[in-house]
Amino acid sequence: MKIAVICVPLSLALTQISAAAAGPDPFTPQQRRYWAFQKVRRPAAPAVGNRNWVRNPIDAFILGKLEPKGISPGPAADKIALIRRAYFDLTGLPPAPAQVRAFIEDSSPAAFEKVVDELLASPHYGERWGRHWLDVARFAESTGFEDDVTRPNAWRYRDYVIDSFNKDKPYDRFVREQIAGDELWPSDFDARTATAFNRHYAEEGNQKDLLMARQEMLHDITSVTGSAFLGLTFECARCHNHKFDPSLQQDYYRLQAFFANVGQSDGFPLAPPEQVRQYRQQLAEWEARSQPVWDEMSKLLMSKRAYSPAQLLARYPDYVIEAMGKPGADRTPIQTWMAHLLGTKTCNTCPVRPKPHLDPQFRSVVSKLNAAEKKRFDELESELEKLASLKPKDLPQGTGMIDVSGEAPPTHVLGVGLYTAPQEEVDPGFPTILDSQPPAIAKPAALPSTGRRTALANWLTDPDNPLTGRVMVNRVWHHHFGTGIVATPGDFGIMGSRPTHPELLDWLTDDFVRNGWSLKRLHRLIMTSSTYRQSSGNREQARVADPSNQLLWRFPPQRLEAEAVRDSALAVAGLLNTAVGGRSVFPPLPAGMPKPVGGWDLSKDVSEHNRRSVYIFVRRNDPYPMLSAIDFPDSHDSCSRRNRTTTAPQALTLLNGKLTAEWARHFAGRVLDQAAGDPGRQVEAAYSLAYSRPPDPWEKDTAQTFLARQADIIAAQTAEENAAPVPDVAAAAGDAASRARAAALVDYCLMLLNSNEFVYRF
Repeated sequence: MKIAVICVPLSLALTQISAAAAGPDPFTPQQRRYWAFQKVRRPAAPAVGNRNWVRNPIDAFILGKLEPKGISPGPAADKIALIRRAYFDLTGLPPAPAQVRAFIEDSSPAAFEKVVDELLASPHYGERWGRHWLDVARFAESTGFEDDVTRPNAWRYRDYVIDSFNKDKPYDRFVREQIAGDELWPSDFDARTATAFNRHYAEEGNQKDLLMARQEMLHDITSVTGSAFLGLTFECARCHNHKFDPSLQQDYYRLQAFFANVGQSDGFPLAPPEQVRQYRQQLAEWEARSQPVWDEMSKLLMSKRAYSPAQLLARYPDYVIEAMGKPGADRTPIQTWMAHLLGTKTCNTCPVRPKPHLDPQFRSVVSKLNAAEKKRFDELESELEKLASLKPKDLPQGTGMIDVSGEAPPTHVLGVGLYTAPQEEVDPGFPTILDSQPPAIAKPAALPSTGRRTALANWLTDPDNPLTGRVMVNRVWHHHFGTGIVATPGDFGIMGSRPTHPELLDWLTDDFVRNGWSLKRLHRLIMTSSTYRQSSGNREQARVADPSNQLLWRFPPQRLEAEAVRDSALAVAGLLNTAVGGRSVFPPLPAGMPKPVGGWDLSKDVSEHNRRSVYIFVRRNDPYPMLSAIDFPDSHDSCSRRNRTTTAPQALTLLNGKLTAEWARHFAGRVLDQAAGDPGRQVEAAYSLAYSRPPDPWEKDTAQTFLARQADIIAAQTAEENAAPVPDVAAAAGDAASRARAAALVDYCLMLLNSNEFVYRF
C-alpha cells in the first residue's frame, strides 16, 4: 500500500478544496461555510453597559446577548447555594457543615476562588469529572452479548482517567494517549492503559465469523472516535454519504483505516522491564519443571472433552482454518490479525489451545474420570503443589489496544457497511471537509506497529483543528450549566443544535488551547464568572423574553446524576467510604434480583459496599440497579449527555428501597448524636447535614409538628402490634415513647433524602 508522507499545515488545508477529489466539489458552499468547520478565532469581548457585573470575558459575552433583549442578569446566589453548587459540580458531594461555616465566615473578596481551588485539588474532583468522560468512552467491565464476560483489567482505564483529571493532564496529551499511547510512549504504563478507550467495544466471544467480528469492532471504534473527539456522527456515512453533514462514505472508511490493524491487548505487564524479564525467566523455569505433569493431566482429560481442538477449529469458516494452518511468516496481514485474536483467548471453545495452566476450564471435565484416572489425576495435582513455590507471583496486568503487526490489512469502502461487499480500497485520511491532504505516517522504529494512529492523534490535537478543542470546551460547559453552548455535545453537525453563544465558544476554545489545554484552568474561569454565580431564582419578565434560559439570565437548576444522589446520601448518612482507586466493588443487589449473567461477586468487605459509585463494577448488560433507575447510561454506546427522566421506579427506589431506609437510619443516628432528644435541635442538625443551611421558622415548626404526630402514630401501632419499632437507632433509646420518637426521626430523614432540595443543585 502506498502511503503519502507529505502534509501541509491544517490551517491551510481548511481553506483548500480537495486537490485529490476528481470532478466537482462534493460539498456545497453552505456546507463549507458551516460554523463548526471554520478555524477557531479569538473574538474581542463585546462592549456592554453593565461593566460592574463583568468579572471576566465570559460575562461580557453573556451580557452581550442579554442586554439587546432587555434582560438583566440575575442577582448573585447566596453563599450557601454557591458553595453547594461548587461542591456538587466539582466533586459530586455536598459540603460538610464545617466547610459551609468557614466559607460563610470568610468575608474576603477571594473567598469563593479559594473554595474552587480547594475543590480542584481534591482527589474527588477526578472521580466526578472522570465519570463524565467514562460516559463518553462507553466504559464497561464486561463484553455484553449473551455471556457478558468480565474483562478483569478494565478498571485500570477508569483509574487512569480519574488520575489524569486529578493531575490536570493537558487535554491534547489525554487524547493522544487514548488514540496512540502504545505507539507514542510504549514504556509509559499510563499511555498504554489509555488505549483501552478503544477496547470498550461490546463483543461476542463465541463469534466464529472473525471478519464480521473485526468489522463490528472497527465500526464501533470509528463512530466513537468521531463523536468523542470531533463531535460528528460519522456512523451515518457507514453505508452512504451522510444525508446532512459533509461526511463522505469514503471519509468514514479513511478514518477507519487508521485502526485497520488494531487488536486487543488484554494482559500486558505493568512492571519495569527488569522485573518483567525476571518474571518471564522464573515462569519459564516453572513451566519447564511442571510441563510433564501438565502433559499427563491434559492427556487424561482430553478424551473426556466433548470436542478436540481440531473439531473446535472445524466450526470456524474455511478462511479461518486456512489462516491458522499457515506458518506465521506466510500469513497475510488479515490472517495475522485473526491469529492474534484467537491466540489471546483462553476459553474452552477456542481453536488455539492455551497452555493448560492458562485455561480456566481445564478442570471442568474432571468429574468424568473413572476411579483409577481420578486417583492418578489427584496424584498429579499433588506434584503440582510441590512445584508451586517455583511459580512467580503474577504481575499486575493492563488492558488496551495495539497494532498486531507492522503491516495493516487493506481497507475498503463497504457496500451498505457489510464486510462481504468490499468496493474501492482507501488509504488512511481525514474528513475531506476539514483536511484533504494525505496524512504523514511514519512507522515506529522499535515497534511492530504501523504508526497510523499516531498520525491521527497528532491531527486531532493540532491547535488548528477546529473541532477537538471546541467539543471539549462545550462538554465542560454542558456539565456546569446542564446544557452546552451547543446543546448536542456529541453532534456538532448540521442536524445538531447551533451554538447559542458562538463567539464565547470560540473565545473559550482559543483560551483553552493557548493555555496548555488545561481543564482545571477552564473550570476556574467558568466558575469564577458572574454568570456562574447567579441565583437560580425565576424572574417572570426574563422568563417571558427567554423561556428556555438559553441566554443564561439565571443559573439553571439541575437534578443530580445517579452517582451524585447515591454518594451524597451516603455522605450525609456518615457511611461513605472515600478510598480512591482500585478494583471495582460489588455492593449487594436488591433482594430477589437474579444474579446477572457473567456473575456478581459480592464484595466480602462490607465497607467496600459504600465506596463511591464510580467504583461500582459496570456490567454492561446489567448495571447496578439503583444507578440504572436514575438514568445511568447504556454503556453499549458513547453517551455525550444523559437523559433526565422522572419515573415511578425512581420514586420507589429512593422512597421504598431497603438501601435508602438504611441510609435514613444512619442519618437519623448522626442527628441524634448531635441533638440528642431535642426536636428543635434535631431539625436544625438534619437541615445542616442535608441542605447545608438552617431551617426557617415555618420549616422548623412544620418539621417538629410532623415528628410529634409521627411518633404518636408509631407508638400507637407498636402498642397495637406489641412489636418493637423498626429503626436500629432506637435500640438504646429507653422507653417506648423515646423509641417511637427515634423512629419518627428516621422517617423524617428519609423524606429529606427524597426532597428536591437534596437531589437538585440550584
